[in-house]
Formats: sequence, structure tokens, C-alpha cells
Amino acid sequence: QVQLVESGGGLVQAGGSLRLSCAASGRSSSATMGWFRQAPGKEREFVTAISSWDQSTLYADSAKGRFTVSRDIAKNTAYLKMNSLKPKDTAVYYCAASVRGFGSNSYNSYEYDYWGQGTQVTVSS
Repeated sequence: QVQLVESGGGLVQAGGSLRLSCAASGRSSSATMGWFRQAPGKEREFVTAISSWDQSTLYADSAKGRFTVSRDIAKNTAYLKMNSLKPKDTAVYYCAASVRGFGSNSYNSYEYDYWGQGTQVTVSS
């Protein structure tokens, strides 16, 4: 079992930055860690993912160049640094863990076995 707790969300002006954290408990060191987001009235969408063994990363086009995913294996924590935030980035951000490996399927929410409760990010214009 893996439990995930996100933190770091909040209200920020457009152009600002936030760093989200995802603290994991349980056997998470070998899991792929992903970040997803869901805006009101929209489906949950992939943002980024990072592998466990070589920290390879994947990004959605909307995140490339602005968001950076990282993880500290020793602390069992994953991070999502978000720069140049836009109002359309407003959403609940979820951390997720997958024990099924890392690859092209890591874009898909169904590949993830454990989910956090989410943290709200609101970007004002």
C-alpha cells in the first residue's frame, strides 16, 4: 500500500510560481510518480511523470518548458515546480503512483494504482 499526500497548492497571480509536494508512505521508492490535474467540468488530464530508477520524465505539451517534475527517493517525496502559471492552469492537482513501470502508458490515469487527495491551484489573471 502507498499513501500519497499533496501540499503546496494555493492562489497565485498569472506569471507566478508554485511548488507542489507529494509525500509518499509505504513502498513508493520503485513506483513511477505522476501528476494529473482536473479543472471544473473537465476530465482529469496528465501533466507529468517521473520514473523511479533513472528519473526519466514525461510532460504534457501544456507543461513543457514551464513545469519541472522531480523526486527525492530518500525522502519519498515528489515535486512539481510550476513557473509562468496561467489562469488555464487552475485545477485540482493530483499526485499518483504506479507500480507498473514507466513508459508511454504513464500518460494514462488508469496506469496508476494510488492517488492523493488533490491540492487546489488557482491562478488569477
